[in-house]
Amino acid sequence: MSAEKSKCESDEARQELLSLLEEKEQQRQLTIAINKRDSAPVLADLAQAGFVIEWISDLYSKRYNYKSAIPILLRWLPLIENVNVKEDIVRALSVPWAKPIAAPTLIYEFRKMQNESITGIKWAIANALSIVADDSVFTDIVDLAQDSQHGTARQMLAVSLGNMKDPRAQDVLIKLLDDDKVAGHAIMGLGKLKSKKAHQAIERFLSHPKTWVRNEAKKALAKIDKASK
Repeated sequence: MSAEKSKCESDEARQELLSLLEEKEQQRQLTIAINKRDSAPVLADLAQAGFVIEWISDLYSKRYNYKSAIPILLRWLPLIENVNVKEDIVRALSVPWAKPIAAPTLIYEFRKMQNESITGIKWAIANALSIVADDSVFTDIVDLAQDSQHGTARQMLAVSLGNMKDPRAQDVLIKLLDDDKVAGHAIMGLGKLKSKKAHQAIERFLSHPKTWVRNEAKKALAKIDKASK
């Protein structure tokens, strides 16, 4: 291959890379513009309530005390179709002062999402529920956590059962230990409950192939043993 031909091919490859980067940047800017447009009505309502912000995520990223904004966020969550904007609202609801008022709406949103491509936001909703759910939605959480069609999006639902006072939560979590997609998080839930009846069932995870699962099993057993003393 001649030096001239090699240089030509190198220039073509460089130009192709530059074009690809430019295309990605254009797509990024388009996504930002769409998100800005779709979040505008929510931001307008928040501004009327005294929260003048550029993005919904500013509520939590800038550490506002936005307890009074929770009803606004709950009103808009079911109305927003843009997944990125919806996820920003969900994350803004993932705070203790949204408990338990946000739980029913979050459960509704989780149920209506069936597409596997939106697993990310479903996981975010489940994470929010691990913070705001209480026994008032126990049955709903159990139903969703046991429904395998929701896949790994159920993981934080298992953790949320660790917040429940209902004694049936222990039995549900022990059963979920047989589900590889949520077993590690079920261990976390059982650890939060300091479930003595789960001790033997958790022990088998001390030799689990995944390090983080082994670590969660150790932590859960330590909590149970400490509570038993």
